[in-house]
Amino acid sequence: MWVKRDDLLHPEVSGNKFRKLKYPLLAWQDRHPTWVSMGGPWSNHLHALAHAGALGGWPTKALVRGAPGMQSATLDDCRRLGMQVSFVSRDDYRQLREDPQAWRRHLDTVDDKHVWLPEGGSSPQALRGVAELVDELPFIPEVIMVACGTGATLAGILAGLRGRSRVVGIAVLKNADYLRQEIADLLLQAGYPAYQNYELITDAHHGGYGKAPPELRQFCREFSAACDLPIEPVYTGKLFHALKKMQQAQAFGDDDRVLAIHTGGMQGARGFAEASLIPPQV
Repeated sequence: MWVKRDDLLHPEVSGNKFRKLKYPLLAWQDRHPTWVSMGGPWSNHLHALAHAGALGGWPTKALVRGAPGMQSATLDDCRRLGMQVSFVSRDDYRQLREDPQAWRRHLDTVDDKHVWLPEGGSSPQALRGVAELVDELPFIPEVIMVACGTGATLAGILAGLRGRSRVVGIAVLKNADYLRQEIADLLLQAGYPAYQNYELITDAHHGGYGKAPPELRQFCREFSAACDLPIEPVYTGKLFHALKKMQQAQAFGDDDRVLAIHTGGMQGARGFAEASLIPPQV
């Protein structure tokens, strides 16, 4: 088994967030944009966007699911980096997902320099950056495994593989069958074929997005210590826990080379009471 350490791509903008932001940001870098996006109070995407905005000199605004006054270390970082944070209700947040123009109603002023980035940075343009991951590999393994939140990282890997190998996505949220359509739509919108060489595992979410029962937290601690590889319960912990279960079930062929993608996101581990027991990497 191999691990692609995308958590080491950049000291602040790590993992799949770096890759998903790369080409949307490059396309606008000379036009002085104001970036607007959405996320939860521990969002890796908003954390990465705030850092990218500070580095590029671009204003950033976040529409955060939660009550006014909600605090988190992630939001503290975002504000310190200059991001303007506003809170929206769960109903409004759902509308932001469903209506690509809904964000405009939450800003006092909007002009043609305001640019919207969907939740998780999961735009069709993001796939190009993720696809570059494949060209960095020393070989094409028989199986690539990755955690899935919005499906964009998996779709980008499929784009880079161009029909080769098999991708196994570990959905980190409940009722994730809809991600198959999200993946198909992203590939279509980004101009790629409708690749089908993937499997989506939907029963390894440990209770849903952001849920981290004691068994999973214990696994993260033990895995991090044994492998000297920091993981967290929201994404990578669920990925490597599922990988272990699949190995135990002999789900891979004897000659299969299995590569897991570490997508970063260690800053989000601060959202758990036992975060201090998980090696930090922010």
